[in-house]
Amino acid sequence: MSKSNKYGYSGVNIPSQAFQANKGKFDPSEINELVANDQWTHYGQLELIETKTASADNAVDFTDIKEDVYNVHLAIINCTLNSTSSVQIRFFESGVIETGSVYQYAYQNAQATGTFDTSKSTGHPSLFASRTGGTNEPRLAYNYLYNLGNKTKYSFQTMHAVSRKTGTTACDMRYGGGLLPQASHVDGIRFTNTSGGLLTGTISLYGIKEY
Repeated sequence: MSKSNKYGYSGVNIPSQAFQANKGKFDPSEINELVANDQWTHYGQLELIETKTASADNAVDFTDIKEDVYNVHLAIINCTLNSTSSVQIRFFESGVIETGSVYQYAYQNAQATGTFDTSKSTGHPSLFASRTGGTNEPRLAYNYLYNLGNKTKYSFQTMHAVSRKTGTTACDMRYGGGLLPQASHVDGIRFTNTSGGLLTGTISLYGIKEY
C-alpha cells in the first residue's frame, strides 16, 4: 500500500505527525513531505517573514513581524544610502514608533588598514544596523533581534556589518549591539536613517524557529 502520509507505518492507528512529534522510520521523500508541511522537527531553522524592496525611501517598515511566534528575528540588509551614513533601527511599541533618545548602543569599527575605533551611547534616537559608507555604496549587514514580543523584557540587538570606508577603497567593518531599555511589546521594526539619507535595496526579515 502507498505510504503517502504514513511515514513508515502501515495499517491502522497511524500516528499523526506534527512539529516536535515525529514518529516512525522515514525515507528521504517522507522527510521532504514533512518539511513541506512544516511538520519536521528542525530547531533553529530560518523562516522568511517578508522581504521588502526600497527605492530611495525614507524608511522601510515591517509591521507584521510575527512576534508572537518568534523570540529571535534576523534581518539581512543589502542597501545603499545617498549619504555617507548608516542604516538604523527604531522599534514600534504596540503600534507606536519609538523616536525618543532612549536607545543604547555600543560598537567597534575595524578597517582593512588596521585602524580600530569604538563608540557607545546611552541616549540615542535609534540603533545602528549597518556601517557608514560612501554615497550610494552598499551597506551589507545582518542583525539579530531578541525578545521583541515579550512585554516583560527589554528588546535588544546584535549586528555585524561591512561597507567601503568613505572616501577610500578600504573595507570597513562594524560589530556591536544595542538595547531598548524599557520593557514593552515590540510589534514592528523601522529601518531608516536619522540623518535623512534615502534607502535603496532589499531588507529581509526572518524568524528563527524554536518550537
